[in-house]
Amino acid sequence: MTSSGDRPEAEAVVFDERFDASTLHLLRERVAACVSAAGLPEDRAMDVILAVHELAANTVRHGAGAGRLLMRVAAGVLRCQVSDAGPAAGPWPLRQGHGLWIVRAVADEFTASSGPQGSQVTAMFGWRDGARLDRTQAT
Repeated sequence: MTSSGDRPEAEAVVFDERFDASTLHLLRERVAACVSAAGLPEDRAMDVILAVHELAANTVRHGAGAGRLLMRVAAGVLRCQVSDAGPAAGPWPLRQGHGLWIVRAVADEFTASSGPQGSQVTAMFGWRDGARLDRTQAT
């Protein structure tokens, strides 16, 4: 993400919240309000809400049982990072209809890492000024 003069544009934190099974429904509502306030069009907002909910639910079910959602925005790109601080209860499935498959289908970019210290998944969504990536090229 760059601004004029090829200097990186600073990402602004727009959301930072911890969650667990008892707060998943609240997280979804707060993410919806956040992406609306950030100016995402409705179709992209729904993609973000779906992806973040799936990642948070996976953290609760397959991860440490609780996690953190950090969302940052810069230059028309929203970066959503879901992480937990413990070892996974089992591998997160990547099959059609499951959380990570859904995230991969709606996000422009997607990365995941997991180890004894926890898991971290980042999904990126672009929506203006050409920031949206061609999904056929995203991995």
